[in-house]
Amino acid sequence: MSQYYAPEGGLPRQTQLMTGRAVFTEAYCVIPKGCFSDIVTSNLPGWTNTRLWLIARPMSGFAETFSQYVMEVGPGGGSDRPEPDPGAEGVLFVTEGGFRLSLGGQDHDLVSGGYAYIPPGCDWKLRNESDHKARFHWVRKLYEHAPGIAAPKPFVTSDKAVKPVAMPDTDGRWATTRFVDPDDIAHDMHVNIVTFQPGGVIPFEETHVMEHGLYVLEGKAVYKLNRDWVEVEAGDFMWLRAYCPQACYAAGPGPFRYLLYKDVNRHAKLRGPGAFGT
Repeated sequence: MSQYYAPEGGLPRQTQLMTGRAVFTEAYCVIPKGCFSDIVTSNLPGWTNTRLWLIARPMSGFAETFSQYVMEVGPGGGSDRPEPDPGAEGVLFVTEGGFRLSLGGQDHDLVSGGYAYIPPGCDWKLRNESDHKARFHWVRKLYEHAPGIAAPKPFVTSDKAVKPVAMPDTDGRWATTRFVDPDDIAHDMHVNIVTFQPGGVIPFEETHVMEHGLYVLEGKAVYKLNRDWVEVEAGDFMWLRAYCPQACYAAGPGPFRYLLYKDVNRHAKLRGPGAFGT
């Protein structure tokens, strides 16, 4: 059994109470695991035997830099042309099952915990050659080129292969699995895994320009989002716009872990949509 939560779909019973924890505000959104029903799935052009939950997309006035899908690919399913936009980069993180990924002409077998970075313009294919469903996250972002800096190279690794780095002065209660060197300026996004041991906290309200997608892989916690403390658990998704205050207290009996997206390492845009210049 996978240690990472993956939605099964289906529909709630007609006798189930409707009241849940879903909320969309001016600063954040929480999509609880109970919202991942069959009626909110989509299909994608060029993909076979595949469905997805589209849980984040760029929205004017909210989070504008990325999209995030929870993908479910059945046996024999996949795509030979998965990415329609040559300017998009992507990260895949496997939560259940596995698949064969052809990345830049090289084949990789990814299983639960597997991680792949796909730079813009990279040729890739994905096929589930097993008898079981494969479930994974796909984070997409338009890559922002910087003068004199080459785009990153593709790579494949896994959660198990990367040692978490403890945050200073936390006695190991708060650690981050960084799949990319934070000092590598070629990368304009980071998709990491954050782990809190029971009782671990973010001891201040982080308030910063980076947007976030946080999908809870394991455990439970109470999370401070803007003005509210919100209970979250494995399978929930939190979507934060820039400058949304945030903090965390890991309240469960075991580790609390989430997959975290953030945009990094680029100048603020002064021209174009959302900016003053033209």
